[in-house]
Formats: sequence, structure tokens, C-alpha cells
Amino acid sequence: MTTAGLAADQLDTLVTVLDLVRFGDARTRPELARRLALGRTVVTQRLAQLVDCGLVVEGALGPSTGGRAPRELRFRAEAGALLVAEVGATSLAVGLGDLSGRLGDQRAQQWDVAAGPERTLARIETLFDELLAANPPRALWGIGVGVPGPVEFSSGRPVAPPIMPGWDGFDVRDRLAARYDASVWVDNEVNTMALGELRAGLGRGTSDLLYVKIGTGIGAGLVSGGRLHRGAQGCAGDIGHIAMTGTVPGATERVCRCGNVGCLEALAGGAALAAEALDAARSGRSPTLAARWRETGAVDAADVVRAAENGDQVAVEMLQRAGRLVGETLASLVNFFNPSLVLLGGRIGGSGDLLLAAVRQAVYRRSLPLATRDLRIVRSDLGDRAGLMGAGFMVLDELFSRERLGRWIQAGSPAGRPELTTDVRRSY
Repeated sequence: MTTAGLAADQLDTLVTVLDLVRFGDARTRPELARRLALGRTVVTQRLAQLVDCGLVVEGALGPSTGGRAPRELRFRAEAGALLVAEVGATSLAVGLGDLSGRLGDQRAQQWDVAAGPERTLARIETLFDELLAANPPRALWGIGVGVPGPVEFSSGRPVAPPIMPGWDGFDVRDRLAARYDASVWVDNEVNTMALGELRAGLGRGTSDLLYVKIGTGIGAGLVSGGRLHRGAQGCAGDIGHIAMTGTVPGATERVCRCGNVGCLEALAGGAALAAEALDAARSGRSPTLAARWRETGAVDAADVVRAAENGDQVAVEMLQRAGRLVGETLASLVNFFNPSLVLLGGRIGGSGDLLLAAVRQAVYRRSLPLATRDLRIVRSDLGDRAGLMGAGFMVLDELFSRERLGRWIQAGSPAGRPELTTDVRRSY
């Protein structure tokens, strides 16, 4: 069986050689030969293919191990460019990256995802154009987008996203692919955040982790065996809509934006905190929130976090309750999935120690001792950068996968080939 003129075994070794070089695990030809247990001829042939398409170059002489010093190999991250975007419930950000996943120029602004796909994508395109105009021209190899709702990964289309009115079934991929003549991948933003943490954050070197975003909504990205787990259709990790009706008094009275009642998000998400904050401000139970409401005419979850940090007891109790509910939900996931790391992110999840402490307490109290023996629960260190970075790694994972690399390597570049995003059938 062959793919784009390459035999299956040739493609296997080509992908392995590329990964060893681009991740820095092998820096010379002798190192490649040792790692792969292959002859010098095979290594030379695979490197020649990668050199021919501009992905690898040989640089300065490396240290000698007794014979002639070998030349060091370098992955040419500058060979192509990536455009990435992250759409949140109340903001959006874009960036321009290279083939290592490193981000350069970036833009961010407040934005309401409820503005709909046409206006939102038009704004992203404007920002993309600004990035391309402001930076030296490079071939565009791909585009990655994260959105705040369930996405069918194979098609790149949001499916019934609760906080994204008008986005259901919208073909984000085709819209951007036609505009930029590039391959486009779209995923839930929590998945891209988890991927960003796995490759460039506290998750590096971790095989099994949970990334939990607590913001307007609540979601989780799952990494198992060092790989992002999306599930059969792409909606794995949507913990915000786990029902709490059997464990939380009054949960049946809280209607979630998904249409059900008693969801975790409806009880502990940013919108729930904002509603509770408004009630506390109007009633005067929270002096800090009441002052904020009189000053601006509104309060939100960020105001709760600030009030709690300033010692407002009502705000402290609100954050602790939200953290306890999230922690009790995570305890079940920790027992089931047994991760070694739980990362908290998002505007609320990445806030101060109060919520983190409440989450930890609930998880450690409700999980099995073996599941928590070596478990770390910490805040993300990438913050707002995780989603954008992860969107870039998503594109690179797809472009350099065995299935897709075989479809473009002999052309020298995937630039100008949006058809690469079509589903690949693994038949070899």
C-alpha cells in the first residue's frame, strides 16, 4: 500500500525522523540512526526528502564522539506560518505563529460570541489580514480556531453550542479555507487550551491530565497517554452540563443555557456567579458588590473575584461554593480517569487561591486515596495564551501526522491545499 507515491514503511520512517528532529530528540545523523535502529542509507534518504522540502537543514558541526564531527540538524520552523484564533464567550484573540508552534504577533479584544458567526469571522479575518500585512511574508501552512462550544472535529462545525446562538452547523472551516486558500481545523477552545498546556505549559511531560476552564461556561480538556482525547464526535470533556440535581438543593430551579436544569455550569459558571452577585448587590448583602453596582450599573464574575480578594465575605462564600461544586464533579472524573495533573484556567478558574483551595478540598475529600496520591491540582501558568498556542499545535499535529504528511510531502508544502482537512481514512 502506498500514499502519494510513498510506501507505507517509507512514510513511517519519514514521520519518525521528522518528529525526532523537530522536537529536538535527535540532533545529528548518528543520533537518528541510533534512535531508529536504521542504517545510514535509510536515514540519509529520509533526511534528503525533508531537506528538499525545506523542513530540515544541516548547520554547524556538533560535538565529536571519536570520529569526524557530525553536522547538527535543525528543523526550519520559519519555513511556513500559521494563523490561529481563539473565540471566547466575551473575547477573541488571534496570532501568527511558526512551525514550532511559537507565537509572534498577536491581537486581542472584547467580543460577544452572540454576535454570530458572520460578524465574528469577519472580525477575525480583519485581524488576520492585519497580522499578515504587518509581518514578513511566509507561506501560510494552516489555520487553527478554537470556539466556546461543542465542535464535530471531523467537519469543523459547532453543534448546538449553548452560548453561541446562530453558530449551530456553521461551516467555519470552509469560510476561512476559501478566504485564505489554506487548511483549517476547528475545535472546542477547551481542547486547544489543554493542548497548549500539554506542549508548552505545566503539562509538558505529563501523560494524563485534565484542563478545566471555569469562565462564562465550564469545560474540560482530557489528555490520555500524552494525546488529546476528543471522543467519537469531538465533545468529550463537556463537564459543564453534568447534572447536579441529585446533590445540590434547589438545583432543579436553575435553568441552564443548554435548556436543561441543574447543570454544573448553571450553578458554578461565570453567568451563575454574575446572577448571584447582582442579587447580593441589590440586596446590600455585599457592600463591595453593591458599591460596584451603583458605580457601573452592573456586576459580573470578575467583580466577585475582586471582591473576594478584598475580603468581602459574601463574595468569598460564592467563590468557595463554586469551587466546591466544581471539585465534587472533578472528584468523579479523578476516580474514573486517574490523571496525575489537574489544571485550572479561565477567567474564574485562573483567579486567586480561594477557588483553587475549594476545588482541591472537594477533590481530595471525595476521590479515592490511590487516585489522589500523586495528583497535583494547580492553576494554569499560560493563562490566556493557552488557547492560541494550542490552536497552533492542533494544526501542526494534523499537518505532520502520518496520514496527512503523505498527502503533501512530495509537493514540498501544504500551502494552498485546503483539501488536506478532509477526513483521512486510515487504511494503511
